[in-house]
Amino acid sequence: MTTHAGKLTGTAASTPAVSSGKARQSLGSRLASRVSGGVMRVFLIVVGLFWLVPTLGLLLSSLRTPEEMGASGWWQVFSKPSQLTFDSYQKLLENDAITGSLVNTVLITVPATLLVVVIGSLAGYAFAWMEFPGRDWWFLGVVGLLVVPVQVALIPIAELFGELGLFGSIFGVILFHTGFGLPFAIFLLRNFFAEIPRELLEAARLDGAGELRLFARVVMPLGGPAIASLGIFQFLWVWNDMLVALIFTNADSQPITVALQTQVRQFGNNVDVLAPGAFISMVIPLAVFFAFQRQFVSGVMAGAVK
Repeated sequence: MTTHAGKLTGTAASTPAVSSGKARQSLGSRLASRVSGGVMRVFLIVVGLFWLVPTLGLLLSSLRTPEEMGASGWWQVFSKPSQLTFDSYQKLLENDAITGSLVNTVLITVPATLLVVVIGSLAGYAFAWMEFPGRDWWFLGVVGLLVVPVQVALIPIAELFGELGLFGSIFGVILFHTGFGLPFAIFLLRNFFAEIPRELLEAARLDGAGELRLFARVVMPLGGPAIASLGIFQFLWVWNDMLVALIFTNADSQPITVALQTQVRQFGNNVDVLAPGAFISMVIPLAVFFAFQRQFVSGVMAGAVK
């Protein structure tokens, strides 16, 4: 009886200590518990709205005349909605330099994105699950290419493209973006594909699947989030690039970023073209991001979850 009473007394004595330990929370824990609820959501919504203010201002500015843009700010539209007009977009469509540069941007961005995704996926699968001589050394070489800055290769590749007749062409810009996008693509997809269970691949091989069929039917569906994330990154990088385009393109192959930079030199004469052109060049990457944001978030979180 005494032993049982002692055990009960010890248990009862330890209970308040545990409860008091739970009650005593640090200041950081209390702040985190309060902020993690509705307050944080409201804060993020406010931050998101502030982030969209420049885009909204650019849109409203593109719907005003040059005289009104020079006389007052874009927020005057809310008090005078009659200022809104699509004349600037009509002039934009009549500007061959801007419309041609938009077409060039699409012709550069889409192939450069697709080539990086396709080649990077195949190479990532090979480095993850195929055995070939020097595989680890080749992969270390790919990782080493990640630290090579673009600026180092501008002059040598410009000279090489000049000798090959590719300088100033759209194909040369596509090759440059593809070459510098592949190291990151291979590194990202190889690490993601390596997390696929080996048993799943072995079961597919036992069913008679070859490497290409295994890649298309098993690896590609499982790697969809990572591939979508890579596609978004590559699309945004190439679409918004101006440094490479300034060096490797000419008047016939320049993308929208270079065309707008050229138009800025004559800002006083064509402000009605700059605003709608800048808005279109901004809204297309935003539309692509929001269209694939679910896959993007899944791809970013996949590595943390695994």
